[in-house]
This record gives sequence, C-alpha cells and structure tokens, in this order.
Amino acid sequence: MLSVKPGMVLGMALAAALTGCVTLPANHKPPPQDPWESWNRGVYRVNDKVDRAVVKPIARTYVRAVPAPARTGVSNFFANLHTTTVMVNDALQGKFGAAANDLARFVVNTTVGVGGLLDPASQMGLDKNDEDFGQTLGHWGVPPGPFVEIPVLGPSDARDGSGRVVDIFTGPTHYIDNNWVSYGLYGVSALDARANLLSLDDTLQKVFDPYAFVRDAYLQRRAYLVSDGKAPDEVLVDPGADEPPDSAAPPPQPATPPDTPN
Repeated sequence: MLSVKPGMVLGMALAAALTGCVTLPANHKPPPQDPWESWNRGVYRVNDKVDRAVVKPIARTYVRAVPAPARTGVSNFFANLHTTTVMVNDALQGKFGAAANDLARFVVNTTVGVGGLLDPASQMGLDKNDEDFGQTLGHWGVPPGPFVEIPVLGPSDARDGSGRVVDIFTGPTHYIDNNWVSYGLYGVSALDARANLLSLDDTLQKVFDPYAFVRDAYLQRRAYLVSDGKAPDEVLVDPGADEPPDSAAPPPQPATPPDTPN
C-alpha cells in the first residue's frame, strides 16, 4: 500500500517509463472506470517499449549533457508558453481574478524574465496556476468518462482527451507558421517533461501492476485538479503477491455493543 501526494501522482500519471507486464486472472473484470482495459494495456505496452528504446535514453542524455540551470530555464520557458492556456481556462471557469494573475505572470516573465527563461513573477508573489480545457469541462459538470491510454501521449480519459485538442489552439506554438520551429518546440517540450520525470521511474518499478497504479493515480490527480484541491488524498493500493488484483478486503464487522447493566 503506497501513499502518494498529489504532485507526485501527476508525475507518475504522465511518466511513460512503465515497466512490467501483469498476467490477469481468467475471471478478471475491468473496473467501471476502465471498460477498455484490454485495449489500454496493449497500448500501454507499446508506449513502454517506445519509451525504453527511444525517449528515456534521450532524456537521460539530455540530463547528463545540459547543466541544471539551463534545464530550469527550458522548463520555465515552456511553463510560460502554457500560461496562455491556463489563462483562457481560468476565464472559461469564471475565475477572473486568477485569469488576471496569469496574464500578469505571462507579461512579467515574457519581458523581465527574458522570454520566460526566468520566473520573476513567482518572486513577485504572482501564483502559478494549472488549468486546461479538460478541467474546465469538469468544472462545469462534465464527467471524466472511461480511462484511455493514448498512443505516445499516455494516460488520459475521454473528457481530457477531447480537452487536449482544444488546448492546442490556446497555445502560442500552434500559430507558428514554420513547421520546423513549431514541431521542434513540441519535441523539446516533451523531452523536458520526460526528463523531469526520470526520478519517478524507480518508484514505478517497485509496484506490482504499474498500469493499474498509474491509471488510478492519473484519475485521482485529475479529480484533485478539477475540484481545485478539494478532493481528499487517497491511498493508492498496489496489489501484490499477497493481494491479487481483484481481491477485496472483507467488510468490517460491526462492533459488539457493550452489555447493558440490569
């Protein structure tokens, strides 16, 4: 049984370095949130092979070759680009104060922060928010729908998958006419994200069923974000050798009431 904090959950949910292959029992039934489990596990295995063969080695080389301050600048740059998406979704959710905050962050970091390489906005007390169109749909009551493992992109659900398409049009990268530049930015952004998740690989290797663990972590994290942190932290159960994936703990027995004195 592993207790996972919300920030850690996000990293695990997005990590593509998922190892191991679990053989499910013949009587296994997909959980309600994952009716396409058989398909999803197949896509997951392909994503894992691509990650181990290509993405993870490149990310490790990037970390070894590029100094930490430079990598921090790259992360700041892409976080600043993402601020436009956050700002739009703040407004769509009616959070106009947060939208004004994010507009100020974008202006400060783009100008004083040298195109976003630095983050003076945080030092000025401007909060860094995290919103996207999937969260906007959830904010207005759209349910997440079934979990889905997307080729290359990894974990998602039906609501967030459609939200990702909308988010493309709220980011500056989409409006760059030069395909080499725009695709190059997408590639470096993905590399930066994967490099930031390398430290979580060891944790994933220790769980019995990485697919189920990451699926549940992703769904928990998204519920946390949609509720603006009001969703309670849950303990993620890693079914191991002593607890088969489909086993369930017996319900607690009611306590025996004390004898009533005559």
